[in-house]
Amino acid sequence: QVQLVESGGGLVQAGGSLRLACAASGRTFSSYAMGWFRQAPGKEREIVAAITRSVATYYADSVKGRFIISRDNAKNTLFLQMNSLKPEDTAVYYCAAHPDYGRLLIMTYEYPYWGQGTQVTVSS
Repeated sequence: QVQLVESGGGLVQAGGSLRLACAASGRTFSSYAMGWFRQAPGKEREIVAAITRSVATYYADSVKGRFIISRDNAKNTLFLQMNSLKPEDTAVYYCAAHPDYGRLLIMTYEYPYWGQGTQVTVSS
């Protein structure tokens, strides 16, 4: 069982930055495939970014050049640095994990473990 706890959400003005963190349980975090997803009111959950155990990364087109996904295996923590935030980035952000998977996973059904989510609100 993998437990995930997100933090770092909040209210920010357009153009600002936030850094989300996801603390993960488990001794083999370094082998997990990880992802950040978001869900806005009335919309489906969508991929934001993903990272493999070999730190290959994927970004949704809507966040390329603005968001950076990274991981600190020594601290069992996943990060999402969000810059140049826009009102359309407003959503609940979730981290997800798949133990022992070496490739990029970008679909919700591919991840068995999810955090509880953290709210990000960007005002115009």
